[in-house]
Amino acid sequence: MVPDVPLVPLKDSRGEGRSFVRATRLFRRGRYWGVPPTAFSPSRRRLAALRLASQLIGGSEPSTPGEVVRWMLAMQAQDLPGAKWSVGLRARQTTEAAVDAACDAREIVRSWPMRGTLHLVAAEDLGWMLELTATRALASAASRRAFLGIADADVERAREIAVASLAGGRVLARDAILAAIAAGGVRTDGQRGYHLLWYLAQTATLVLGATEGRQQTFALLDEWVPEPRRLEQDEALGELAFRYFRSHGPATMRDLARWSGLTMRDVRRGLAVCSGQLVELELDGVTYHLAPETLAAVPPAPRVHLLPGFDEYLLGYGDRSAALAPEHATAVVPGGNGMFLPTIVADGEVVGTWRRTIKAREILVEPMPFGPLSDSFRDGLAEAARGYGAFLGRPARLSEIRP
Repeated sequence: MVPDVPLVPLKDSRGEGRSFVRATRLFRRGRYWGVPPTAFSPSRRRLAALRLASQLIGGSEPSTPGEVVRWMLAMQAQDLPGAKWSVGLRARQTTEAAVDAACDAREIVRSWPMRGTLHLVAAEDLGWMLELTATRALASAASRRAFLGIADADVERAREIAVASLAGGRVLARDAILAAIAAGGVRTDGQRGYHLLWYLAQTATLVLGATEGRQQTFALLDEWVPEPRRLEQDEALGELAFRYFRSHGPATMRDLARWSGLTMRDVRRGLAVCSGQLVELELDGVTYHLAPETLAAVPPAPRVHLLPGFDEYLLGYGDRSAALAPEHATAVVPGGNGMFLPTIVADGEVVGTWRRTIKAREILVEPMPFGPLSDSFRDGLAEAARGYGAFLGRPARLSEIRP
């Protein structure tokens, strides 16, 4: 289950975060995994340790896929296999099949709730999140619609066809729903089809539904999620701010603005609504917000983790330097094109990348660390690979480690 520990006072100068301070010292001394010393400051080490705890990475308590997604509020999911592993590495003892089952059971849904980007969210949260974020997302995409020649009449005709095709609980794969829209007189060639489906999802008509083979289907949102939560705007702003800082903290207001796509004005309003449920942490002159239970939590045991490419541990913040040294940024995002490679994280620090090869009987995990590492680090990698294999339901082993 997600953490459930007593709250601690905001100004406990002696006890607050003491276990994380000890962990930070051990990180600096290089006592975990033989990772070579880096230029990461004690403050950065502390941020990383606290974020591991708030993000449920390396926790000891098992949880279900639905509980993880509710805790995280939203998890970036343009790469669906990677998104499912993001859930799995936080839900101990779960499997990819269990994540699929939670999606098919309508507990978790995949849509575009923030920044026009695909995320996994709890089904009941999607509606109020779209009400907060869709207006800005649609406005920012107006020039793209104009470039594609999509008129308002095209959108509304596509909506009519989608509703008629899916009403009554029916679902259709992407190709099928686009074929129906095209047959109804709306062009779907090039990028027009994708943008039409995105627009209908942004405006709460469509949602990605159950999986058929390798494809997710589309369904009508009000049928797929018949009992959504309804929140007034201020309540929704406070809910979003609280749940972001609880699951991603320590983080700044600018981190939340970037993550959600909201204006700083809305972020400040949301923080004002929920401020009594959060605490502040000052590090190097920067104010961070987090849940008080994060400060009181026992730090995760030192472990090596294999994270997917678009995991919230990196994507959840504007400033990623607490986990990723600037000199390694291009190795994680080659060419700076927004495509994040899967990362190896040791004690909160990104120390390499990895890739997988799926073979007939096993999965081969190929690590590419940024530098020479110890035998204990290889043992940690092997354990992480076994966990990944267990999630996918087949054996996994390491290939030769190469920098």
